[in-house]
Amino acid sequence: MCIVYLAAFLFSLTSEQCSSKLIEDSSQSFMERMHSGKTSFIYFGNHVNPTIKLFVEQLVMSADALQDYGISVVKVNCSKDAIANYCTGEKLMTRAYLFRGSEVLRSFDIDTVFDVNAIVSHVLFSVLFNEVRYVHTPAELLRVESTAKQNSDIVVGHIPVLGLPEHRALMEAAFVYGTKYQFVQTTGTLVLKHMGVVDPSSSQARLWFLHCKGVSRRSDPCPSTPMRKTLNTINIHTFLQLMEAPLVTESVLDPSEVDVVHMHLGVPVLYLFSQPQTQHLDRATAQTLALQLRGEVGVVLIHRDSPNVKAALKYNAAYRLPQEDVTYFTLNSAEGVVKLFKEELLQEHKLEDEEEDEEHWSDLDILDDEVSESVYRDRDLMLDLESVIELTSDTFQTTVTQNEITVVLFYFKWDAVCMAFIQSYIEVADALEGMNGVKLAAVNCGEWTDICSDQNVTSFPTVLIYRPMAEAQLYRGMLGTKCLHGFILLSLVSSPYLLSSSAEVMSFLEGDLYSKHMYLTPVRVLGLFSSTHDMGVTPFEEAARLLRGETILGLFAHKEAEQWVEGLSVNLPALLVSRGPGVPHEVYSLPSSSPTDLVSLIKQVELDRFPELTVENLPWYLELGKPLLLLFIGKEDSTESTKALAEIKRPLSSGQLDSFLPCWIHLGRTPVGRSILEKYLGFVPPLPVLVMSRLKTGEEVFLFPPERPLMAKNILQWIHDVQSGHEQPAGLIPDGKWGPPVPFFDFLAIMDQEAPTYAAQRAPKMKTGGREDHREQKHVTQNQRQTPHPSPNPQAPRQHSEL
Repeated sequence: MCIVYLAAFLFSLTSEQCSSKLIEDSSQSFMERMHSGKTSFIYFGNHVNPTIKLFVEQLVMSADALQDYGISVVKVNCSKDAIANYCTGEKLMTRAYLFRGSEVLRSFDIDTVFDVNAIVSHVLFSVLFNEVRYVHTPAELLRVESTAKQNSDIVVGHIPVLGLPEHRALMEAAFVYGTKYQFVQTTGTLVLKHMGVVDPSSSQARLWFLHCKGVSRRSDPCPSTPMRKTLNTINIHTFLQLMEAPLVTESVLDPSEVDVVHMHLGVPVLYLFSQPQTQHLDRATAQTLALQLRGEVGVVLIHRDSPNVKAALKYNAAYRLPQEDVTYFTLNSAEGVVKLFKEELLQEHKLEDEEEDEEHWSDLDILDDEVSESVYRDRDLMLDLESVIELTSDTFQTTVTQNEITVVLFYFKWDAVCMAFIQSYIEVADALEGMNGVKLAAVNCGEWTDICSDQNVTSFPTVLIYRPMAEAQLYRGMLGTKCLHGFILLSLVSSPYLLSSSAEVMSFLEGDLYSKHMYLTPVRVLGLFSSTHDMGVTPFEEAARLLRGETILGLFAHKEAEQWVEGLSVNLPALLVSRGPGVPHEVYSLPSSSPTDLVSLIKQVELDRFPELTVENLPWYLELGKPLLLLFIGKEDSTESTKALAEIKRPLSSGQLDSFLPCWIHLGRTPVGRSILEKYLGFVPPLPVLVMSRLKTGEEVFLFPPERPLMAKNILQWIHDVQSGHEQPAGLIPDGKWGPPVPFFDFLAIMDQEAPTYAAQRAPKMKTGGREDHREQKHVTQNQRQTPHPSPNPQAPRQHSEL
């Protein structure tokens, strides 16, 4: 699996826009909230450490979503305001609570509410607990049906895994339509069999509409209609609108003039012509077809004897696909028209809508990540580019020079990775909208090849950051909302901070100078020099420029700098690293080096000695080239996990593991870790589990014996046995490299060759940049993984995994 591009789907990100919706309560405001009677989702903590950082970010995002449902999202800082019963105990920082007034409706382990979708779905399900029925068996569902008959219709949702986007979509629909329909949720396979699903083991989320309101006799079953589209908010809304529409509409107008709700919802319409002498039979036929095509096709019965009907008498039926004209045909049987729609027209229309995208997918089929699947799933969604400036040859130079920071995305419309990333890009633009000095823009390189060639962009997507009177900076982070948003915010911070006194140094190390950006990076790196005339100051400042957006750097060039290394075995110049309040500072010697060497050194000193591996930080730790001593855990607060983490820290603190990279993966926060573990061993053993991956010496993976207690002395003995050859490997790392899946082609050069007059006449009159010839280029094999242009930091690791 291509771990880089997968990251865009594993992680979501907080935004400046959402952060304003998160409420921070003091003791007094918390007590006032308890007496308000309102619903609040509250998290209690005393500081943000790396283990819960992701949850806090998702909490910020959920504030905006839950506000729409009248639910406040609140954070209480227990280090400032110790709330009785909630700011004490071992569960502090690992639980969140849903209140209605002073009543606790439910508490959640933060591993359960792991992202914004999980938070919204679980909170809404708890709020609607008395309204959304949860069933395990067909018998329970039948009891719900019996109660609903003659009263209301039922919406049944099968959610294989709670907390995912499908679960959120169902709960949001229940919140909106809960007074109109009875909502039912199930997760088991027994109900699937009852609903007629052939393969109940499928992990697909499903939805049915049970027409119980019109059932008069208790003994009669409720007819059901399945929703055949992906379970998301838009599709559920459309489906429920179709269920409200008349089963058959009768009209005396010509088919081209009939206006029914199905046309506005993007659903095909079938027209049947009725003769006065066969009207009763025609109605019955229309009802039969409408029942079979319900939710997919609207059915209209046209009275042929009306003078408004202009259709030729040789036809007895017609259909109209969305955005198309009416097509007439002769209907021979009901079975024939059902087959026509379900096997031919609906599929053909679907394929026609996708035809342009499908032409480029032959090479993308071999991309071994979820990007292509995501683009395919969301292919019908229209992207709202209002918050992103679309640049042309006329506007490019003006735009990138008039803002403090202009972020520009270079993309191709027919590229899967580009179209997956552009959705995250729009989210970042929406979050930063209104922020002074920052603009997000985009260039479609399929239309404006001259801009992309001039900027030396040859791979896609590429993001460049422009500042007046400075070289463009390449964004080389993860292709997702979280990383790009954080990068832009950090880019606004002065780099390096110029400090003039020891008091300012202390304020910098404690984070007071940039408290509003502290959540973006807990690590501060300070360069200490004896004076501004030190030869190393200039390379350090250049390194700070290259790292702008990635870390926060300070510079203290003053005679007082000697005090910060006094009594240590380090002389000036030096690097001082702070990892947060209460954590001892680390000091490193700063050799005379080039800016790129300093960049590599600074990135290394920022790394933790016992890190939690994530998709984002993995490349930097792999760059160290040390054998991995990797602990996989499921729940961080479980007794076994806590003990295992502590036992590894013991020899780590004494330097006995310096030749290794001790690290850990939380499978709840980093789900790809389960795939890694299964790839290592061929199965997933009970957690926690410790493995050693000897990256330098071969492909072997060693498993700590599960029958032995995970204690420090046993771990050291096991390492000794592995190194002496007394332990047999438990698995092998698959041999292979994360290289480009297909050969690389320079798109822009090829397009210019196909339009030979364009390259020689790149003039204002050719504003389309070869647009007329890009239809041929769409058949060229694509590769998104090439380096866009020479890197200002050649030491930066490639964002891939040899894990």
